[in-house]
Amino acid sequence: MPRIPARHRALALALALLAVTGACTRSEEKGPGISAKPSGPVTERPLAAGVDYRESVHRGPAGPVRVSVLRIAPDAAARLVGAHGASMALPQTVRQAARRAGALAAVNGSYFDIKGGKAYSGYPGDPVGLYVEGGRVLSEARDDGAALLLGHRDGRLWARITEVATPGLITAADGETRRLDGVDRAAGRLRPCRGTDHDRLAAEGRVWRQDPGTGLCEDPDEIVEFTPDWGVATPDGPRGSVEAVLDGDGAVSRLRSPAGGPVPKDGRALYGIGEGADWLREHVRRGTAPDVSIPLTDSSGEDLTGFVDTAVGGGRRLLSGGRVVLSERDRAATDRPPRTLAGVTADGSVLLVTVDGRDPGASEGATLAESAGLLSSLGAVDGLNLDGGGSTTMVVGGELRNRPREAVGDPVGERKVATVLAVLPR
Repeated sequence: MPRIPARHRALALALALLAVTGACTRSEEKGPGISAKPSGPVTERPLAAGVDYRESVHRGPAGPVRVSVLRIAPDAAARLVGAHGASMALPQTVRQAARRAGALAAVNGSYFDIKGGKAYSGYPGDPVGLYVEGGRVLSEARDDGAALLLGHRDGRLWARITEVATPGLITAADGETRRLDGVDRAAGRLRPCRGTDHDRLAAEGRVWRQDPGTGLCEDPDEIVEFTPDWGVATPDGPRGSVEAVLDGDGAVSRLRSPAGGPVPKDGRALYGIGEGADWLREHVRRGTAPDVSIPLTDSSGEDLTGFVDTAVGGGRRLLSGGRVVLSERDRAATDRPPRTLAGVTADGSVLLVTVDGRDPGASEGATLAESAGLLSSLGAVDGLNLDGGGSTTMVVGGELRNRPREAVGDPVGERKVATVLAVLPR
């Protein structure tokens, strides 16, 4: 076994002490979870000043659990950012995205419109829920869901996990305004169709349909913005659809109907169907420059736009202020798929964690409650469940470090995903 430098042994001891404290709290609250203490050898690897990687196996209620942890300190000599492939419409593996970004390490990020899903739109790289890259919203928030927000201020990493909305607005040159319904996605397709999204549409008198077989909701009256990051032509629109093509200065260069076609490399497009198409026809003229704003707001209404460089929406929020915030139903859930988790510690460090599963006898995965406990044992006070299952991937130094599987018995293989969280050298 290679000799571990003294400063890395100290880090391991600090993590272990945090783990014991978190484990005690967790066992008092909801019974046994994943053990804080590793049950075998620990592999540690420094990637840059303030960036450390660790692999270990732990005892879980169903058997061994293989855990990989990236820890990025606020003063790390590295940047933590979101990244995607050459096109938002098409996926690529975490390793491909990491190589393209020049990353020291990366994990998978957003949920996405996976091929074969019940409500598949034909664009397998399309994130479902919030995704912000370089300060630009490339996928709108859904249902004010929780997200990992990242920025870099005064040379230090800023991180927060909170519920976020993206109340987009279009203001035409004649002063008329209308909601912007989405960014870089097929128009008319909503999922989920409940909660705050449902409430806003109802308040606006909007009508939508739900497919009982897929759960997909269809809104026939949308306007969606397409950015150059979409990377392919916009979808062929239905009869009556309209698309306003904007140049690099934001001025409308043409209106095409039906909608569908290339997005200018330095411009964008506003794609309307139904009432949305009617609004574009009436208020957006060639040569005018409609204003499009997409602020990021938290549950209190605070505008976070200027603070956020990267945002990745997740599934369940696991921890808030050091406490488990799962519903009773989620606490009682027993399924143990592979998991990708994000956590923020009290000192502002970010934890990116993968938990392998679907590997009987080697790694059994984790429930949502066990995932919350694991993050707590690592020192997180806020935590989020990102896309998991076959998407769960950890890449370090260009090397696949975990063992992704689509199903029990399948060989190890990398799924193509929409976005990644990448650690870049400064």
